[in-house]
Amino acid sequence: MEGLEKLIQELPPELRQEVEDFIHFLLSKRVRKEGRRLRQDWGGALREYRGQYSALDLEKKALEWRGD
Repeated sequence: MEGLEKLIQELPPELRQEVEDFIHFLLSKRVRKEGRRLRQDWGGALREYRGQYSALDLEKKALEWRGD
C-alpha cells in the first residue's frame, strides 16, 4: 500500500481527484453487488405444466428460442 500512496502523491492534483473518484466508484459498485439477494419466488410457478412437457421438449424449445 505504501507504493500506491507514493505513486498517488506523485500525481498532479487533478489526477489525484480522478483516482479518488475512481476509488469511490469501485467501492460503491462492490456494495451494490453484495446487497443483492437471489430471488427464488418463481419456484413451482410452472407446476401445472409438469405433465405436458418433458425436459427434452423444454431443452429443444430453449434451443429454438436462442436460435441454436
